[in-house]
Amino acid sequence: MRLDKFLKVSRLIKRRTVANEACDAGRVSVNGKTAKASQDVKVGDTIEIGFGTKNVTVEVLSIQDTSKKEEAKELFKYL
Repeated sequence: MRLDKFLKVSRLIKRRTVANEACDAGRVSVNGKTAKASQDVKVGDTIEIGFGTKNVTVEVLSIQDTSKKEEAKELFKYL
């Protein structure tokens, strides 16, 4: 699954366009490397997102094309 779509489906970032812009600005990295929005995300990958002065690091637990609000938190775990 594309990185920008995973960020939206998991609700780490609310809109896919915002996820795309964050990737373009270099604020998102996968497994320690700066990632483009089109990069594939697999189970077990570590994603780090820079939100202003705060960094959020998560591990991908599951990948789904769509998810309900309650299910979204089961797609990743905070590190």
